[in-house]
Amino acid sequence: MLALHTWTLDTTPLAEVLRVARRVGWDGIELRRADFARAAERGQSAADVLALVSADGLPVACVGVEFGWMYAEGAERLRLLRVFDEQCGRAAAAGCRTVMSPVDKGRGDLRRAAESVREVGELAAKHGVRLAVEFNSQAEQLNTLARMREVMVTAGHPRCGLLLDTYHLWRSGATLRDVDDVRRDELVYVQFSDVPASVESGKVTDRLPPGRGVVPFKEFFALVDAKGYRGFMSYEAPNPAAWARPADDVAREALEATRAVQPR
Repeated sequence: MLALHTWTLDTTPLAEVLRVARRVGWDGIELRRADFARAAERGQSAADVLALVSADGLPVACVGVEFGWMYAEGAERLRLLRVFDEQCGRAAAAGCRTVMSPVDKGRGDLRRAAESVREVGELAAKHGVRLAVEFNSQAEQLNTLARMREVMVTAGHPRCGLLLDTYHLWRSGATLRDVDDVRRDELVYVQFSDVPASVESGKVTDRLPPGRGVVPFKEFFALVDAKGYRGFMSYEAPNPAAWARPADDVAREALEATRAVQPR
């Protein structure tokens, strides 16, 4: 099942993103924390956002939380945990069983990161959802699959697992063998986009449809399929060049490119 991540069409209002995704033929939608925050700025409640999504009819594949909870302390930590709990509740209300969070971008004690995973894992469990944690190839510390697996194994929480994102995998130098080594029970969620042949350090809004860059998508999707993963795979491809184009064209082009590299 293929979902469209709302960041892919970042400059398009959410209501129109939903219409585009359904019209083009995507199977679901991935919502960000930013979608709810932007609605709040316009005087709309979270319930209004969920009602909009429900009325459109597309399933919600995943709901994003705000990152920073791994190493934060004091009042900021309490705020982030409240946000995490809030987003888990919104996911459950939308009939979605998965929330995702990027890792913290800075450095800290990896034992502390694992303790934090266990803490938010309990919040996820309270709402009946699972957490997929995404390493960031441009983070200072948690920037590889191997290091992310180390934290998750140390945490050992049944409601928490890995998010495999092809963009960060290939920008970090991961290989198909690294992906193959991931056990099915570790894998919670998948995001994808292609990586340009030439990249700029620190930049992450240069993502492309499958087949336009260096990711071996046919092999990657085959590995994920062989593991028995049957959840959503979300196309997350923020790129200013795409934002400047008609949303329908961007969404349709990406869906066609994805289907062309999926296992038959």
